Amino acid sequence: MRTRTLLLGLLLGLAALLLPALPATAADNGTWGVFPTPPAGAAMTDRAYFFHQGEAGSTISDSATIVNSSDKELTFQIFATDAVNTPVGGGFALLPVETKPKDVGTWVVLPPETRNTVTVPPKGRKDFPFSVKVPADATPGDHVGGIVALNTAVEGIQQEGKVQVGVKRQVGARLYFRVPGPVTPGLSVEDVKVSRAAPLLPWVKDSRARITYSLVNRGNVVVEPKVTVSAEGLFGRRVLDRPSRELKLVLLPGQRIQLTEDWADAPQSDWVTVDITAGASAYPDLVSSSATDFLAVPWTALGALLILAGAAVAARVLRRRRRAAAAERPEPAPDLAEAR
Repeated sequence: MRTRTLLLGLLLGLAALLLPALPATAADNGTWGVFPTPPAGAAMTDRAYFFHQGEAGSTISDSATIVNSSDKELTFQIFATDAVNTPVGGGFALLPVETKPKDVGTWVVLPPETRNTVTVPPKGRKDFPFSVKVPADATPGDHVGGIVALNTAVEGIQQEGKVQVGVKRQVGARLYFRVPGPVTPGLSVEDVKVSRAAPLLPWVKDSRARITYSLVNRGNVVVEPKVTVSAEGLFGRRVLDRPSRELKLVLLPGQRIQLTEDWADAPQSDWVTVDITAGASAYPDLVSSSATDFLAVPWTALGALLILAGAAVAARVLRRRRRAAAAERPEPAPDLAEAR
């Protein structure tokens, strides 16, 4: 039976130094959790994530704690890995154990006792130290990953086609590591598209549209995007105006995500330009925009008008042909018998 890990409980906050708008929450799924080890006498959630800074070639030490809140003994596989944004929606995720890390996950050195499995008693905890060895050629900027505890027990079975898949759960504490050097925030808006769903009878119901676009972090630091969505019709008429708002997500360096905006009352007859503008509160000069045009046409009504117009033209042409045929018809020859 094939085994697949699921990513759960990975919504942690960033330090106020980086992303002040995000709340700090613990990596805990209600059964077990992974935390930075708190100082003696401090609450377990004193730190909700790991945040460190170190020069290239340096080594930083810290400690992680697994808390077992259940009434039974749990056994975990412990590993370090890299973080990514989910391609659709931009959620924060840590790579599963089957995927080898390439960045900060390779810098983490776990103690020998965690190389196999770690068992935590009921209502108990397990602390283990680790170190982060920054490569001499590490690039400046933010490197994001996590320390993960994967429950070795299969908690369920899913059917995928003809294959049964065993489901395991993992929980990870985020690790944000900054290598000092030039900070180059970068954010771009790309691939703006609009799809429409118009009613069969125009103007009887609202027309719906969906705006999709991509955000790409082309810099070397994490950003918390904010987005403004607007649209103009013919002659500059504003048909959509959504003010700037925080997306409540962390866009990691080098990541591309796709987002959507639903538009419930899109125009049914107009030439529309849709504009997406993105920025980041921590970097006021970081602004990117992209736009696309679409033609809103009530195709059902237009099709009906074309059919009616075509029928009228066809009827008119047919009448003209009948009149022309009648005019060209020869007069009947006189009856000779009657003439005599």
